[in-house]
Amino acid sequence: MSGVFVPHSLDSLWRILGKEPEARMYAGGTDLLVRLRKNPVNPFPLVCLGQIKELKGVRESPEGAFIGACSSHASLLSNPIIRYAFPVLAKGLQVLGSPPIRNMGTIGGNICTASPAGDTLPPLYVLDAVLEIRSQNAVRRIAIKDFIVGPGQQRLNKGEILAGIWLKNDPDFNIHHFEKVGQRNALAISVASLSALLKVSESGIIERVRLAWGSVAPTIVSPTNVEAALKGHFLSKDTLQKVMPLLREAISPIDDIRATAAYRRTVAGNILLRLLASFPYKEGYGT
Repeated sequence: MSGVFVPHSLDSLWRILGKEPEARMYAGGTDLLVRLRKNPVNPFPLVCLGQIKELKGVRESPEGAFIGACSSHASLLSNPIIRYAFPVLAKGLQVLGSPPIRNMGTIGGNICTASPAGDTLPPLYVLDAVLEIRSQNAVRRIAIKDFIVGPGQQRLNKGEILAGIWLKNDPDFNIHHFEKVGQRNALAISVASLSALLKVSESGIIERVRLAWGSVAPTIVSPTNVEAALKGHFLSKDTLQKVMPLLREAISPIDDIRATAAYRRTVAGNILLRLLASFPYKEGYGT
């Protein structure tokens, strides 16, 4: 290893990158440590972003909140803005890894790793998260669904960093759902996961819906045709089962060491049915 730099400000970061343009950046380092164990080669100069104050914390904005990319999962889970304004994200954070991983790992790292099994990604997709990307001389914003293009692949150019995430608060939704199925109850990488935001009327009609599945395709799947097929119908088992053919067409799971593709297809449908547990279901809905 030929050096680790730990800047405490963005200005300091840009100066370091000016001198070390080939340096690789990391935040919490949880994935970096695993990769170095598997392939212990010189990773070039490293720059730790975890101490840059501008990249940490949650700030309220007129429309919602800005989350610094180097905010740890644990700090976000305990943040009242996240817990009360964005409960679907809090639910994803609750099941992410172990306490040490939540303390070290960052939300920006989870995004940039771009794993379809990333626990924060389905919640961020249904929240229509917009990412702020910075370089020394420019700032741009991009929707998370356009940023992640494949497993481990994202639209981050050389000299750019993910600075943070913009979320809009939408109190219209009254169901904030996250479901994850792994090989065990805790500390597991997901076999399949689902985030959902719904507005359901008192009579049980689905008025608005956003859905995002993880671990069932190369990227997070948010099938708009499934959402459209649910709108205007009762939230019932019958309604959810009717969209299963559309869901099966939208996903493309694989066989791996955690699960078969067939099992993932089954789980993806079953966790959609779990939406019924998130609403005070009344006898007679959908009949």
